[in-house]
Amino acid sequence: MSEGSKSESAAEAAGLVRRCKVAALGTVRGGAPSVSMVPYAIVDSPFAFVVLVSALAAHTKDLHASGVVGLMVMEPESGAQPVHALPRVSIQGKAEPIVQDDPRYAAVRAAYSARFPDMTNLFYLRDFIFFSIVPTEVRVVTGFAQAASISAEALERALQP
Repeated sequence: MSEGSKSESAAEAAGLVRRCKVAALGTVRGGAPSVSMVPYAIVDSPFAFVVLVSALAAHTKDLHASGVVGLMVMEPESGAQPVHALPRVSIQGKAEPIVQDDPRYAAVRAAYSARFPDMTNLFYLRDFIFFSIVPTEVRVVTGFAQAASISAEALERALQP
């Protein structure tokens, strides 16, 4: 695949992750895959996806246990487009908790607050914690039989204003 094609794929992936606010989160539970839904924000220094999760949730226990995750951001279904052609971005990454004394906490909280101003009350509940998900592999599908693997760095560059 040409560099131009990869740049186009990265730009399309960036547009999708900006437009959408929810991802499927894949974790490992007892050696088997488990999938849930999470709202996400994006931070740029260092580049990562950020989720705010409850300690009571099973996926949070999975994140603490392994930190190996997958995220999938997908264009919502519409009657106009065949479901097999829906654009999507699949990300493999490494998750780690971001606690209040972490130097990244202020940026993470600001990014999440900007994207979800109606959810800031969760910051004050003791059982909610931020996780940073740093992408390691990115796969972009822009339509039926139109897929590309891009680097996390390419996605990061495409997300910059």
